[in-house]
Amino acid sequence: MSDYVVIGQAGTGSVIVEAVLTMVGTPYRVEEVRHVDFARHNPMVQVPALITPAGELITESAAILIWLAEAHPEARLGPAPGDPGRAQFLRWMAFVSSAIYSLYWIRDDPSRIAGDETGKALVRERTADRILHCWSVMDSQVSPAPYLAGQTIGVLDLYVTVISRWGRRRKRFYEAAPKLGEVVRQVDAEPRLAALWAERFPFTDGWEG
Repeated sequence: MSDYVVIGQAGTGSVIVEAVLTMVGTPYRVEEVRHVDFARHNPMVQVPALITPAGELITESAAILIWLAEAHPEARLGPAPGDPGRAQFLRWMAFVSSAIYSLYWIRDDPSRIAGDETGKALVRERTADRILHCWSVMDSQVSPAPYLAGQTIGVLDLYVTVISRWGRRRKRFYEAAPKLGEVVRQVDAEPRLAALWAERFPFTDGWEG
């Protein structure tokens, strides 16, 4: 069987997939986007993309994470079909993807929807506020125990942790979503991920803002 292949880049959404595969304990390799014909792997030209050991291509971050959790039930990375916690798990996976992650496509390059510098600045401000509002909404409706889908780290925790490190630093995230803040601090400190964080998304001095 071949290894998993993650198409991505340090500090991006592909790190979430790398973290999941690290938790699973299965071999994988990363192909940096600058070294591949990325449009061939994903016509949207967005990371992450995953090639399974069977050679199947999967795109869309939430789909990749849910599929990996189901493909490796022994790792206990998400509620299985039929589990009482499954509905809320799927709800929040979709919410993070559609309500929060998608806004970074705009924030990364405001010229995609704004033509002048004033417009770009307004886009950055409004999307930052919207992201914080969405985190706050999620925080008001989750009850970590101690993680978002139960007693062990899962793909939803990893999803939130990496995305919460983008943009205007973590301090505003902690203020908007204190319960989520406790979860992501636990994931930041997870020993099994220490080497991955150091290599692919390092904690530099003052990174929290």
